[in-house]
Amino acid sequence: MKKSNILLTTCLIVFLYLLLEGCTLQESKTNTIKTNPTTTRKPSQSLFMPYINSNASTADTQTTPDPNSIALNPTATVTAGEPPTPTLFWPTPVNNIFATPYVRPSGAHGQDQPPEKWQEWPVIPVISDRALDIYRAGIAQGNDPMHFSKVGDCQNIHQYFLGLFDSPDTFRLGDKYEYLQETINYFPGSWVRASEAVRTGFNVASVLAPLYANPKDCQPVETPLACEIRIWNPSIVIISMETWTAERPAQAYGNYLRQIVEYTISKNVLPILATKADNLEGDHAINQIIASVAADYDIPLWNFWAATQPLTDQGLSEDRFHLTNGPNYFDSAESMDLGWPVRNLTGLLTIDTVWKAVR
Repeated sequence: MKKSNILLTTCLIVFLYLLLEGCTLQESKTNTIKTNPTTTRKPSQSLFMPYINSNASTADTQTTPDPNSIALNPTATVTAGEPPTPTLFWPTPVNNIFATPYVRPSGAHGQDQPPEKWQEWPVIPVISDRALDIYRAGIAQGNDPMHFSKVGDCQNIHQYFLGLFDSPDTFRLGDKYEYLQETINYFPGSWVRASEAVRTGFNVASVLAPLYANPKDCQPVETPLACEIRIWNPSIVIISMETWTAERPAQAYGNYLRQIVEYTISKNVLPILATKADNLEGDHAINQIIASVAADYDIPLWNFWAATQPLTDQGLSEDRFHLTNGPNYFDSAESMDLGWPVRNLTGLLTIDTVWKAVR
């Protein structure tokens, strides 16, 4: 009887030990899952990235590309709300088949050098026959000849870029540039317009993504670019995109820029591309791509980079990205040594040149 009791007691003790040990192990496993970051997976984030069809008859249809093919999937639904900061999300560059770029006759672009020598191109573009054809086709279909639009990032917001020309007391043309007043008068409202395709933090991918469109003004699954062109109905659009990131290849920038250009041309709106003043990437790869796209499609290039080279510090602040600022007095030597006044003046000169060539 005693042996039986001892055996029973021993078994009970072993059972309790195993039970307690099992709870300890389970707690240990649970704590490991909670505290070990390598075992916690965040849900993946994706961004609806449209393919822009250059066919004018179908260009309004935005579709999601399959990364492994060019087959198109049904459109995605975008929930209205405050758009997130664009730089937080980077869509994968799509494997697009672009429309065949216009093959320009030698010298038709007005540049004496190939795009590889874009640094020698003039600041103000010479307008080609191809550009004239795009503009005139747009006027024939009903584009407003007194409207132009802007597509860009923080260096294109109307508070700093061109908006001053709708407020006569905020600039001085001086005798040398007094003739530009005619151009200023011809485009009232376009200078100060808050474009649907301009926002601080925007880049060439953002303006093609419905996620970043203003839900108050834009239609469902409409990109900021498409929204701006639909609402303002411009005949000319300035495309100036400085913002990019070192984590993304420069070729991806070119991929998106070509989509922007093709969509714009599909609407018979004349695009004007612009080089950027900075060289954050270190090898001028972005400006090289911008010049190549301008040459491929034979569209005007405003070589803003060339305009900044004679300026103190190339018109850049200490961060080598933001432009130096001062009064927009175009008859002042001090102002004409600063980035923002030179940007506004050369931007105005570019629009003046294009308008007088196409009218």
